[in-house]
Amino acid sequence: MRRRHIDVTKHSTATPEAVFALLADGSTWPRWSPIEAFELERPGDPPPEGVGAIRAFRRGRTTGRDQIVELVPDRRLGYVSLSGLPVRDYRANVDLESDGDGTRIRWQASFAPKVPGTGWLLERGLRRFLCECAAGVAARAAS
Repeated sequence: MRRRHIDVTKHSTATPEAVFALLADGSTWPRWSPIEAFELERPGDPPPEGVGAIRAFRRGRTTGRDQIVELVPDRRLGYVSLSGLPVRDYRANVDLESDGDGTRIRWQASFAPKVPGTGWLLERGLRRFLCECAAGVAARAAS
């Protein structure tokens, strides 16, 4: 089954440190993203939300469970989806780069749909969601 790729870029007037602080703290996500609720299911290393942490994010009737697989302070947050989405092998990276007067936020994800023929629809919905997340964290970090 064909893998799908999403690549979203936003700019924030905040520093990479300010943007990363929000991304790395799941409890802030309901304040700046479409996520409605957050729960830390399992702490990671270093605690609380380091590599290995499992974070549950609820939106409507859907609860997505993600595991942090890569953390480079103030530069990158990498995670995989464990459950909640009708996809296989979902992997995303949020990369932060100093950009003159702020930060370039690049949110990339790839996945394979579980159900053949649904990839285009999932890609469209996930792209919209990741755009809202990137724009939200950019604005919140700058405020």
